[in-house]
Amino acid sequence: MRRFALKRQFLELLTETRHISLELFKVMIPVLIVVKVLEELGGIKYIGYLLEPLMSLVGLPESMGLVWATTLLTNIYAGMVVFFNLAAEEGLTVAQVTVLSGMLLIAHTLPVEARIAQKAGVRLPATLLMRFFGALLFGFLLHKLYTLGGWLQQPVEMLWVPPTQDASLWGWVVAQLESFVFIVLLIFVLLLVLKILKVLHIERLMIWLLQPVLRLMGIGPEATTITIVGMTLGLAYGGGLLIREAQTGHLSSKDIFSSLAFLAFCHSIIEDTLLVLLLGADLTGVLWLRLLFSLVLLMLITRVVSRLSEPFLERFLVIPHPPK
Repeated sequence: MRRFALKRQFLELLTETRHISLELFKVMIPVLIVVKVLEELGGIKYIGYLLEPLMSLVGLPESMGLVWATTLLTNIYAGMVVFFNLAAEEGLTVAQVTVLSGMLLIAHTLPVEARIAQKAGVRLPATLLMRFFGALLFGFLLHKLYTLGGWLQQPVEMLWVPPTQDASLWGWVVAQLESFVFIVLLIFVLLLVLKILKVLHIERLMIWLLQPVLRLMGIGPEATTITIVGMTLGLAYGGGLLIREAQTGHLSSKDIFSSLAFLAFCHSIIEDTLLVLLLGADLTGVLWLRLLFSLVLLMLITRVVSRLSEPFLERFLVIPHPPK
């Protein structure tokens, strides 16, 4: 009997993984194709030119606009490749690389991740505005802090240079297929872990421990799961689960918005943070100060949102999901 029960649970897990993966890929694949076409047409360079004047606000050379543009439209890995091609000529300091890294961590892969947030229930303009201007504000504050304190002004030492990648169309297709396989495996493992946590009642303990912090940010206990998933795995890898949790209808519009607003500023704190450390960024700035910035900014945002009417919220900020 136990063997049949385990088999049934395993099959349910596979079905759930397939469903979540397909929902996620329906969002990702069209966006990735559009971004690739834009990249091939040279669109990223033009966006980089538009961003160049903003770089002076955060104490960076104009060439870093191309790094940010590449990261905004593709991902941090691609931005790192461009960075390594340009950084040697600029003579950057640790403070400058930390400022740039903080901006990359907040605003990257926007076409895919903003579409995932939209599918989960936050309107596209709201996500794009929060992430773009949130990154710019964080970069500005870090730049002023490091300039006033005279901190991290030593020349940066990069810890790693990325290997040469296949730039052909076939190489891009293979890379995307590999990432899709990884996402499916990750979703399967994540669902398995969540089931184990529920059986052991550890999920309740996590909600209880995080409740004071979440309450400060205006996030209800029902949104704890998607907040933890997004913080640790990021919006791209955990996106399928984020969409499923949001579409259950168990979360209020304000919970969905508050949770995804926090994740707009602070997500994938393990993998992405380790990546930018390879650029030579300072851990304090890209992790602890980013966490503090995200908490304070979200507290301010949720205070404003709590005063908004439900019709205004649903018209401009969230896409309500019908209860199930």
